[in-house]
Amino acid sequence: MSEILKLSSPATAEFWKIPILFEDRHLLALDKPSGLLVSPDRREPERPNLMQLLHRDLERGADWAKERGLNYLMHTHRIDPSASGVLVLAKDKPTLVALASQFGSEQPVRIYAALVRGASEQSSLDCDAKISPHPLRPGYMRVDARNGKRSRTEFTVREAFDGFLLLECRPLTGRPHQIRAHLKHLRLPLVGDGLYGGPPLWLSTLKTEYRLKPGRSEQPLIARPALHAEQLILRRPGAEENSNDSGSVRLEAPWPNDLTVAVKYLRRYAARKVNTK
Repeated sequence: MSEILKLSSPATAEFWKIPILFEDRHLLALDKPSGLLVSPDRREPERPNLMQLLHRDLERGADWAKERGLNYLMHTHRIDPSASGVLVLAKDKPTLVALASQFGSEQPVRIYAALVRGASEQSSLDCDAKISPHPLRPGYMRVDARNGKRSRTEFTVREAFDGFLLLECRPLTGRPHQIRAHLKHLRLPLVGDGLYGGPPLWLSTLKTEYRLKPGRSEQPLIARPALHAEQLILRRPGAEENSNDSGSVRLEAPWPNDLTVAVKYLRRYAARKVNTK
């Protein structure tokens, strides 16, 4: 069982258990939960964020930090607040610089799992559409061929259901909301992504004999954007110091429960019927 960091925000009465996925003397990789910001958001400054919580623990000498002799932690890449999965932190500034160089040159392999609404006859879909912030909708990204920044994502269909697809997403650039904006452009919005046109997934829409118990209200199988940073493959800083070290590391985060449950019910009630004629 992996070690768990326990972080809390007294101001909002929120509590998080965050698994440590990998650690060496340069890196700390965490399984970020959905809904937790990585860094402060100027539009919502009151919301807790992971870096704030970690730095607070470093300053007050929390046990997990003292055991490691930590006095520095900084995130090296971004994950949307609503997404879950692998997040890598640098334990020192040289490591931060080295990883920033890797991400800047698009070297790390980032693999996301995404559950979307829609269908496709193709097994792979590449989107090479520039994106930029919407001038009238703060926090919303849109495809913008004239003023946008270069953005590319490769999509592979892992599993097809009636009206839904389970995709593997490989962003080759790291723009904010890149996967979400590209899926919106492809007319395959993420399940649960209201900002980009993807409604929640309800069991009642899948199960024809669905009956709700008296006095109960139905809860969606997945209500947040169904996007999970599943894998990250990068070159470990300091690997060149050891000739027996291959230099790369694959970091993996297991699916969160809501995504696991959603796919389970899609397999049960929305499996595609194969035409055998």
